[in-house]
Amino acid sequence: MKHTAFTQFHEALGAKMVEFAGYSMPVQYEGVIAEHETVRKGVGVFDVSHMGEIWVKGPKALDFVQRITSNDASVLVDGKVQYSCFPNGKGGIVDDLLVYHINAESYLLVVNASNIDKDWQWIVSNGEKMGLKAGKELINASDETAQLAVQGPLALKAMQKLTGEPIEDMPFYTYKMLKFAGVENVLFSTTGYTGAGGCEIYVRNEDAATIWKAVFEAGEEFGIKSIGLGARDTLRLEMGYCLYGNDINDTTSPIEAGLGWITKFVDHKDFIDKEVFLKQKEEGVSRRLKGFEMIDRGIPRQHYEIVNESGERIGEVTSGTMSPSLKKAIGMGYLNKGYWPVDTEIFIKVRNKSLKAKVVKLPFYK
Repeated sequence: MKHTAFTQFHEALGAKMVEFAGYSMPVQYEGVIAEHETVRKGVGVFDVSHMGEIWVKGPKALDFVQRITSNDASVLVDGKVQYSCFPNGKGGIVDDLLVYHINAESYLLVVNASNIDKDWQWIVSNGEKMGLKAGKELINASDETAQLAVQGPLALKAMQKLTGEPIEDMPFYTYKMLKFAGVENVLFSTTGYTGAGGCEIYVRNEDAATIWKAVFEAGEEFGIKSIGLGARDTLRLEMGYCLYGNDINDTTSPIEAGLGWITKFVDHKDFIDKEVFLKQKEEGVSRRLKGFEMIDRGIPRQHYEIVNESGERIGEVTSGTMSPSLKKAIGMGYLNKGYWPVDTEIFIKVRNKSLKAKVVKLPFYK
């Protein structure tokens, strides 16, 4: 099992450690609900060093990124980040990712921890077709890179103490390369996965301990705490953000998943599965990912069946939880056409009981 550069700190804090994507990761410290509230109201720190970082470099970098991702990377400029996905050539999704435009010949792709090897193989196999080689234009820096996500409404105020660059007013989905806590060339971004505001800090493994200590010292007056993966999941679900392996996978298309906004059909961009997704957009799809909240008492879980009033199967739950912020059970799932409008009554099969729920507009937490 792999360890991140911060594992020693999690263990010292008494975190409950679990295996996740081949890494020993903290799932919780004092409890998911308390940690969730810390992020929503103050500032919390997630170790997300298990995420993957892959560089694409050289004169063909943009052309390659345009080919393998669904969004239009040509609109990016220095300092901008984009959410996108890798279509898999079969109408599904290899992974969702962040695309950082470093300069005209350098892009950083940040991918999900559980998909690093799969994504790397996909990138290399497609790169070879365009003359890009692993180790030269394509570089997998995942094992050398540590990352902290400092999230919450007080996060940027706390982190401002560690840099001379103004960061408190950074727009969503932007980044800066700056000197942070005395460490040069830190990539500091504001992409967020919690809906609570905040930042991500990318550093080399050898600088990780320095950054950890500085971050917690800077946040001490704001009640900063270390947060586990459990609260990360409840926070992202309240925002209706997709989680790969739950809400999107190799068999779901971005159009079905409500990710048409990251699927750009522009003349200058020829990307994998463009024709398939364009047809879906024009002709419609038979199922869509929708949010719902429970009316009857019960918690929806992944793979639970969704039925109509007559007991006919109309879909399947992909994610579900008891929302700590809303104090009600919420979930997402793929629903057949005809059951998409807000307030449509549906039923979740929980232990052979059909529990009433209704379709709601995302995000759950506003």
